[in-house]
Amino acid sequence: MASCDVDVLIDSMISIGKKAVESGLVLGSGGNISVRHPQRRNSFIVTKSGTWFDALTPDSFCEVELGCDGWPTGNPSSEWKLHERTYVARPDINAVIHLHPQYAVLLSAIGKKIRFFTLDDALYVKSYGQVPYAPNASDELAESAAAAAQQHNCVILEHHGCSCLGEDLAMAYRRACLLEQAAKNTYRALLLGDTTSHFPEGVELIHK
Repeated sequence: MASCDVDVLIDSMISIGKKAVESGLVLGSGGNISVRHPQRRNSFIVTKSGTWFDALTPDSFCEVELGCDGWPTGNPSSEWKLHERTYVARPDINAVIHLHPQYAVLLSAIGKKIRFFTLDDALYVKSYGQVPYAPNASDELAESAAAAAQQHNCVILEHHGCSCLGEDLAMAYRRACLLEQAAKNTYRALLLGDTTSHFPEGVELIHK
């Protein structure tokens, strides 16, 4: 990829940061977003500590190497380990977005499974993992999320948020939106007294 692709990716992260706030998927300085470096596959570009998703600028990002020893330079997000461990576990993905979707977090907290109702849920999210609460920025959180990411593209971090992955940034964000959509629909179904309805199993999923 040409060097200008880094600037293009940063512009995309800035745009998606605003969309995430507008969609209610994150508030204030919560959450973080990253993309694998297009030229250096052993590093990724991530939001810096304390940045607000709706006020990101090109200066809101720094580069972190995979397998780095100690705390990286550049003041990365405190959750940089979450991203770093996930990229190591999933060499096929190029973007990770960590958000705080309230319905998904609520349902996980009260022990309710998120059900998929729509074709998009079943096609793009497919499944989700869930890991027990661990302190933010901890090795425990990063490693448990990365382990779950080996089987799922969406991982709920109990009492915290979610981590969604994609072959590109657009897909990672799409999955985050659809996971929260499924959580909202599950919540509504529960209010109506429905505890069993879900997208039909065994249906061939075709996208063109």
